[in-house]
Amino acid sequence: MKKKIITFVCAAGLLISCSSDSTQDSNSNETPNDNPTPEPGTVTWSIPQSEVLDGGPGKDGIPALINPNFGAIGSINYLLDTDLVIGFKQDDDIRAYPHAILDWHEIVNDNIGTVSVAVTYCPLTGTGIGWNRVIKGKETTFGVSGLLYNTNLIPYDRETNSNWSQILNESVNGSLLGEKAKLIKLFETDWKTWKTIYPNSKVLTTNTGFSRTYGRSPYGDYNTNNDRFLFPVPKDSRLPSKERVLAIIDNGDAKAYRFQSFTSNNIIKDSFKGKNYVLTGNQNFILSFELESNTAELLFEYVYSGTEVILKDNEGTEWNIFGEAVSGPRTGQFLKPAPAFMGFWFSIPAFYTTVIYGI
Repeated sequence: MKKKIITFVCAAGLLISCSSDSTQDSNSNETPNDNPTPEPGTVTWSIPQSEVLDGGPGKDGIPALINPNFGAIGSINYLLDTDLVIGFKQDDDIRAYPHAILDWHEIVNDNIGTVSVAVTYCPLTGTGIGWNRVIKGKETTFGVSGLLYNTNLIPYDRETNSNWSQILNESVNGSLLGEKAKLIKLFETDWKTWKTIYPNSKVLTTNTGFSRTYGRSPYGDYNTNNDRFLFPVPKDSRLPSKERVLAIIDNGDAKAYRFQSFTSNNIIKDSFKGKNYVLTGNQNFILSFELESNTAELLFEYVYSGTEVILKDNEGTEWNIFGEAVSGPRTGQFLKPAPAFMGFWFSIPAFYTTVIYGI
């Protein structure tokens, strides 16, 4: 009984914080969905049904965005230099999705050129992960189910009403049970670094069709308070719970990399589960790429100086933040993105058997 009471109180607190300033404007781009979320315990789940919790706001109570409005960097006045943003680049179309807006909407369904992307972000686990919205040949949009597993976002797709685990990157309930999401590489950094690297990029504006206090987190000091949790989740004391790390995942295993590992050396060549990776970073971002047979022997040099070029190899090719060769003999080629994402430390071992680089 005690556990049930604690869960109820936490859920009620989240409902209050997420529903403040919840007036929806008449130009809302949210697509209502009349299909009810399947109740835990009544349908087949690939995760423990008893641990699928109601987050409070209900299905679509946190409204995902669909093809929202973007503005030029010079028009953005709601961000501080230290605020985090998630970036995506497709050819010459470069877009930034700030945490300040994702905190309130969690999913942005966007179309960038030929790419249909869902930028998914869970404020409670700090995880930003990009998914391709074309599943089994059909384009869909994702919404927020209102359910959580290990305090992590469970999106649902509107094509089949299947529920998905964000951190597991797969459908955990519904007709798509077991289907894997195709990952799209995103780049997370602070606002100051982003606008320095990509001064001509587009940025998500506060003109979302919803009234929210963007720039003020609905979760207070949650991001920095290592002892504050709204829902039960396993804890791993090897690192501070809310330390941001990059995790490379491989089936049920993960390897975590800390920002402090890039203080004295900006490049790390490492192996994990028989695969080779190159990672590069500084105090503001960490990037990871999987080395294939045609790139395994390359020697990389960290050459970041405030532009998008981050690496130069021994053949003279320069590579940008998204792994694209932008000059030199390999121009137009891409390094293979590692299956990786940024998040709070506690969220990684809650889902994967995790080792830590350097420990």
